Amino acid sequence: MARSRAKKTLSATQQRKKEHLELCLDGEAVRGPDGTGFDRYAFRHNALPEVDIDEIDLSTTFLGKPLQAPLLISSMTGGFDLARKVNRNLADAAQRLRLAMGVGSQRVALEEQSVADSFKVRDLAPDILLLGNLGAVQLNYGYGVEHCRRAVEMIQADGLILHLNVLQEAIQPEGNRNFKGLTEKIAEVCRRLEVPVVAKEVGSGISGEVASRLERAGVRAIDVAGRGGTSWYSVEAKRAAQKGKAVDLTFADWGIPTEEALVEVRAAVPNLEVVASGGIRNGLDIAKAIALGANIAAIGQPLLAPALESAQAVIEYLSGIIAEIKVAMLCVGVANLKALTKTPLIRRTP
Repeated sequence: MARSRAKKTLSATQQRKKEHLELCLDGEAVRGPDGTGFDRYAFRHNALPEVDIDEIDLSTTFLGKPLQAPLLISSMTGGFDLARKVNRNLADAAQRLRLAMGVGSQRVALEEQSVADSFKVRDLAPDILLLGNLGAVQLNYGYGVEHCRRAVEMIQADGLILHLNVLQEAIQPEGNRNFKGLTEKIAEVCRRLEVPVVAKEVGSGISGEVASRLERAGVRAIDVAGRGGTSWYSVEAKRAAQKGKAVDLTFADWGIPTEEALVEVRAAVPNLEVVASGGIRNGLDIAKAIALGANIAAIGQPLLAPALESAQAVIEYLSGIIAEIKVAMLCVGVANLKALTKTPLIRRTP
């Protein structure tokens, strides 16, 4: 007779991560009310491009590692069984397409080592640029360089994302709200950690002034993660509603639109690598982002449903995105990303 398997009891942190994933599967329900701002721009069409689409080269490097296309699979999840499936399908796809990938916040695995396996993907993706992830605010709550080092070693990461989620922490019932003195603590991590540090917002955007402070602190790259995609304010509001609590939407439209954040950050830190994320939904968005100064772009929420299905479903989705980048480049007459960065965009009048 087969032994019955006892149902695992999730910790509070694991349960929160599970609720986040379930809510984020419905992208429209947790998307902010305003767009990314990319619709304010258009390329000028080139009717005679003198380019063969099959020869367009999307290869680039980020943090010193080669990518076959300017794409990062954004940090999303980890810490429970279903998250393990998501991360492994994403990693398999990233390896086969030679893209970059970040994992979700590893705090849950530092607190409970038994769930570390849900983040470990190197066996499937030995060659990709892989980024670990911790909340920067945890540096004010007992975390330090050694915790960052453990997160990197846990997944054999090439770098570490420190994510900034001020609004989410402010309204989350379990939130950590003390951000005082955090810049210097980020600087200490940058000085002492053996791998590069990426600073990332989670949907409210990074301004030029903050980007300059982060550059002085020593971060190697900035992911602007602007307003226009998944709204973690909306996610937390829906979590509250599910628990029978009143829903306050006062800050539902808070944040810097992705396009605005990208332009500001690129102007403020011309020597840093910059990731455009926050509502990136197609290859045309990515082409515009690169023309506006991004090195690469990141996609998160749209990949959740394919990742729950299979690695092949993720590959098919991302292959469509990559094909769209090439179509945009063909239609403006450029054959590589360097040329795309020099391609002017038309700013549409309201």
